[in-house]
Amino acid sequence: MTEPGFLSTTRAFYDAIATEYADRYRDILDDQPLERGMLGAFAELVRGAAEGPVADIGCGEGRVTAHLNALGLPVYGIDLSPQMIATARRTHPELRFEVGSMLSLDIPDGALAGAVVWYSIIHTPQELLPEVFAELQRVLAPGAPLLVAFQVGDEPLHIDRPFGHEVSLDFHRRQPDRIAEQLGGAGLAVRARLVREPEEGVEGTPQAFLLARKPA
Repeated sequence: MTEPGFLSTTRAFYDAIATEYADRYRDILDDQPLERGMLGAFAELVRGAAEGPVADIGCGEGRVTAHLNALGLPVYGIDLSPQMIATARRTHPELRFEVGSMLSLDIPDGALAGAVVWYSIIHTPQELLPEVFAELQRVLAPGAPLLVAFQVGDEPLHIDRPFGHEVSLDFHRRQPDRIAEQLGGAGLAVRARLVREPEEGVEGTPQAFLLARKPA
């Protein structure tokens, strides 16, 4: 089966910038109390739901995986980019990281006690998001929470030659109401949402965080 073109483009982009990306963003959560709050709420919901592992899907260099591990969750990371996974393994050798795609997760039905998709839907074409959310619904246990983060907006951001590398990629901004509707269509009811205004001089758009749950 032929791989969708956006997967190849996304993989090549992050493979090229893995080292620089990790260096720039490794400690970013230290200055993001609202993000830490959403991750903390997610961790509490996991502890009150099903038994089993938690997956950080689209984990990049592993900073959110490591944060969830520090909160006491049995978490592991999955990412499309082999170089990002290699970076995560070097940085966090005590944790498990695997190469994989959120369109086709190598996870049994209902196996996860929770999942985080932290800025991981931003490269997926709009028409494929229902397929992504259906796959997430499949792998979550009944009652398990899902935390989704993304930039808010309607127009994509095109990034060309990051850190001087000859790669480019579109970053798709999303509307929270639309994502909540699509999650609901996949059987994942949104229970809470946060939209944070952009940090002046740092971000160009608001940031959204949706907490959903697979019905028990």
